[in-house]
Amino acid sequence: PDTNIPPFKWDTSKLSSRQDAFQQLHEVVKAYQPGQSNIDGGGFNIVTFDPEAGYIYVQFESLKNGYVDDLEFAVINKEDNVVQVRSASRLGYLDFGVNAKRINYLANALREKGWDAPGVLLETHQGYAEENRVTSL
Repeated sequence: PDTNIPPFKWDTSKLSSRQDAFQQLHEVVKAYQPGQSNIDGGGFNIVTFDPEAGYIYVQFESLKNGYVDDLEFAVINKEDNVVQVRSASRLGYLDFGVNAKRINYLANALREKGWDAPGVLLETHQGYAEENRVTSL
């Protein structure tokens, strides 16, 4: 379905281990700017960072209503360089594009570091965009 987030992949010629990749991913998340694209004005908290296991769990908070969204990065197959991405609103079904904007911001930062991080695009996530009344991401 078009609500699936494509996995991110680190460049194995630049990062030799899962631990190195997750350290870089952690740095990118820590550098995230709350308030960009008018989202996450309440900030964020990195709840779990385990580079050995290949896992990061982050909570993002909206400014006005204090809504919390969850974002997870996880390596499922310990033998490859693929990071699964899960982002979800805790309350309600619609997010009005907030999760996609956040993922795209992080994906852009990772692409600058050589990752294959496609993000969420209108062309590939038309159903998501329609149901969330989003015209640009």
